[in-house]
Amino acid sequence: MTELAAHTTPPSAAPATEADPAERASRAELAELQLRRLRETLRHAYENVPCYRRKFDAAGVRPEDCRGLADLAKFPTTTKNDLRENYPFGMFAVDQDRLRRVHASSGTTGTPTVVGYTQRDLDTWAEVVARSIRAAGGEPGQKVHVAYGYGLFTGGLGAHYGAERLGCTVIPASGGMTERQVRLIHDLEPEIIMITPSYMLTLLDEFRRQGLDPRRSSLRIGIFGAEPWTAAMRGEIEEAAGIDAVDIYGLSEVMGPGVANECVSTKDGPHIWEDHFYPEIIDPVTEEPLPDGEHGELVFTSLTKEAMPVIRYRTRDLTRLLPGTARPGMRRMEKITGRSDDMIILRGVNVFPSQIEELVLRQPGLSPHFQLRLTREGRLDEMRVLVEADETTTAARRAEAPEALATAIKDAVGVSAGVEIVEPDTLPRSVGKLRRTVDLRED
Repeated sequence: MTELAAHTTPPSAAPATEADPAERASRAELAELQLRRLRETLRHAYENVPCYRRKFDAAGVRPEDCRGLADLAKFPTTTKNDLRENYPFGMFAVDQDRLRRVHASSGTTGTPTVVGYTQRDLDTWAEVVARSIRAAGGEPGQKVHVAYGYGLFTGGLGAHYGAERLGCTVIPASGGMTERQVRLIHDLEPEIIMITPSYMLTLLDEFRRQGLDPRRSSLRIGIFGAEPWTAAMRGEIEEAAGIDAVDIYGLSEVMGPGVANECVSTKDGPHIWEDHFYPEIIDPVTEEPLPDGEHGELVFTSLTKEAMPVIRYRTRDLTRLLPGTARPGMRRMEKITGRSDDMIILRGVNVFPSQIEELVLRQPGLSPHFQLRLTREGRLDEMRVLVEADETTTAARRAEAPEALATAIKDAVGVSAGVEIVEPDTLPRSVGKLRRTVDLRED
């Protein structure tokens, strides 16, 4: 048995009702485990994935050069392009007859990124999602309404098997058919919902359209992921739905949902399950490692994956690493502030949709539904922010809102933007990841 397999105990059939030993480990104990798993993962990748062999050789490093966790910085990073260039199975480290499932990224452009799982990988994935639901306050015997999409996207099935692993009853609603979603929640009375935050806003609108008060529903916990969302949106959802809203983090290239999760007792950023996923922060331009506490791009190395290990995978997500709180041995990641590849450069200023979202939610009389439209007038880029009015907005407030929001954007972000207040229910709604930006500029 390899060292990787020896230190990756598959979950038993019994529900994961209590924090496991890794969650209770000290930083020193965790670091010892991480180094053992890291060295085996590097060896596994080098010996079985031609792309990693080429990259390591080109960088002049070999697996045995990793003698401490800090040595990981000597190894090259992995990008989505590496996965696309080796499409479909070139990044896999096991024979295909050992695969038990294949997923693909939810991206809408270019070649998809394909990921695969052995049975042990699926067991590990279920384990970390169960751990995530438990950290969010979920308990065995509760019902979980899964409104992430099923299929090639990892969200639905990842949440599904994790909830079952915890001992919950799963309602596999998937995405779409919003009217039916609300009816299922009303009739089946789940305590937990797993969903994107933007689609939760859509469900809340549907509750009201059906004459139902979402605060009187059975829901008590919302586990939200798959897209960045702000603290202001958390407050909006918690107030409207009467639930605890917590953040789950993951991406298909690293595993799927369940790489990290917020603890309901603190709600201070997702704790990373570091016994399976080793995090780093790097400068997104130079790729130089940054110390804990500094903002940069989040990078992950898998520590226990068999089918498709990833070495220093660049997530493009911007955040920083902080000390653990509810799980003291596990570091936290601050809420994602945006993505380096979603950043809008407007007249030389970096703008993230999450910044605009926070300002929209501060304005009275405006709903959380907005869209950014980018155009070019001559040589000058322009941004127009379309925001739906709240159904209760007065005519006077609606007249004042464009100038107030435009001023807030100028003061906080440093760019001038046009603002248009539109009628309720006129902007596109999300049933998955929301597209906030429409770029109408010509190249």
